[in-house]
Amino acid sequence: MTLSFDFAACTGPQRYKLLTGLVVPRPIALITTISPEGLVNAAPFSFFNVFSENPALVVVGLQARPDGAVKDTTRNVRATGHFVVHMVDEAFAKNMTHCAINFPSNIGEPDALTLALTAGVHGPVPYLADAPVALECRQVTMMNFGAERDLLVGEILGLHTRDGVVDAETLRTDYDAYLPVGRIAGNMYARMGDRFELNVPSLEAWQNERG
Repeated sequence: MTLSFDFAACTGPQRYKLLTGLVVPRPIALITTISPEGLVNAAPFSFFNVFSENPALVVVGLQARPDGAVKDTTRNVRATGHFVVHMVDEAFAKNMTHCAINFPSNIGEPDALTLALTAGVHGPVPYLADAPVALECRQVTMMNFGAERDLLVGEILGLHTRDGVVDAETLRTDYDAYLPVGRIAGNMYARMGDRFELNVPSLEAWQNERG
């Protein structure tokens, strides 16, 4: 028996609960932005992924606050056109959750949490020095889908990794040095400690296997 849901008949919270519980694990984007006044903000988003490599693009779902107010990340990207996406690993996960604390808009999370910053190379936004991966991005477009939701598309201008994460010659990632975490639902997260390989067979090999 199949359990089916008509999204036109579901409330926003019901759709959110279904999607975040089933589309898992999701990568986490811990995004830094800078206000026109120079205040650095950091906030996590799990409606996020890379979109392509040529051009190198990321997509991020930005939501409003529960009262409908625009969040600092959205406001700052609209003002400056730049942002930095940081990936989150086990060593940095606690810092990521602390960046979700509801600090007042006049207090920057990196400053409040004493998170070290490094000046951006490809734009005005600094990146978190201790994050395993930082993607410096510029806004390509931002599409509005109502009062509560914007879709941000950004071009990756450059990236920085913690020592040991990427081999400089082969560009392969060392997953013993980089232990990313994914968002599931609510306060649940997933580790990548259990990995396996599946190879795509050639058409001929697949046909032979079927007999």
